Amino acid sequence: MAEPVRVATRTPLGEIARCFLRLGLVSFGGPAAHVALMEEEIVRRRRWLTREEFLDLLGAANLIPGPNSTELAIHVGFVRAGWPGLVAAGVCFILPAAVIVAALAWGYVRYGALPAITGILAGVKPVVIAIVANAILQLGRGVLTSRAAILLGVACATAAALGAHEIAILAAAGVAMWLGVAVRDAGRGRDDGAPRALALPLLTGAAGLSLPFSLGALFLVFLKIGAVLFGSGYVLLAFLRNDLVIRLGWLTERQLLDAVAVGQVTPGPVFTAATFVGYLLGGAAGALVATVGIFLPAFVFVALSGPLVPRVRRSPTARAVLDGVNVASLALMLVVTIQLGREALGGPVAIAIAVASAVALMRYRVSAASLVLAGATLGLLLLR
Repeated sequence: MAEPVRVATRTPLGEIARCFLRLGLVSFGGPAAHVALMEEEIVRRRRWLTREEFLDLLGAANLIPGPNSTELAIHVGFVRAGWPGLVAAGVCFILPAAVIVAALAWGYVRYGALPAITGILAGVKPVVIAIVANAILQLGRGVLTSRAAILLGVACATAAALGAHEIAILAAAGVAMWLGVAVRDAGRGRDDGAPRALALPLLTGAAGLSLPFSLGALFLVFLKIGAVLFGSGYVLLAFLRNDLVIRLGWLTERQLLDAVAVGQVTPGPVFTAATFVGYLLGGAAGALVATVGIFLPAFVFVALSGPLVPRVRRSPTARAVLDGVNVASLALMLVVTIQLGREALGGPVAIAIAVASAVALMRYRVSAASLVLAGATLGLLLLR
């Protein structure tokens, strides 16, 4: 980073590792919950950063593709302990979830046909649909703040429903919002060039893949996803479905929903659904390859994005690109949730679980982790 947050003393690497291993073990509830837990641990309890410094790093994480809470952990590790801290914080935050998910994938492959496992997953999947739907509503309040954003969202959702490539939708939405600002500012002679810099990660790996299965192809698929995915981790659903279910045919709809459900049951980044998918497709080696592939870009982007951050913050056009990307991410989430809901909500009990979960989330603010456990219990009792 060109202007990293300055700290009075460096933190020992072992302490960084222990802190983020602990956070990785208890971070249930999605990215917002992860950020809240990190703020409690890093700002209030350990006093490693001030609140303003912490928010500075959170803002930097939001400017790049990938899992934002993981990137925030990587930023904190870099600030507190340099390059070794960058690696230690990221790896230790990811590792607990990846190990747990790999163990569950092993059990799924070996015992997935047993009634108990089938019932648990059948109860969790409607909860997942409710959680994603609630995330869409919450994100929509901050994203769809103008008529232009609403119209762009409708266009993106329509394009996604008609089968347009998700990366093309993201890139086109960013360009559309950029052009809107450019037209507005055309007479001012202002061109800061920042949108071109931001467009690079959007276009990285944008070419569609059509490959027979191999560990190398698996790595490339997840590397591409990790390099271009903006927005909530739930947008991962759209990317996985389009690449692995529709385009390549490596997964079924049911397997995809099961992977996402397992990602909800476990702590840590939602992106560890890649670990589950990798194990289904290539065993332990596949789990490792998929996990490294999807998380590697986050480490690279955190290391490289610092010099751009001050410029992007000052750039109206760069902010417009990010606004467009966020609108497109929301549209992708909506379309894939509707598509996956057809499989998850296959009966009156599943529909009732989804409705009850939505009410609990929106009205009573019950945590996502609690709802997932409740759905698993109901599924075990009622849907075997």
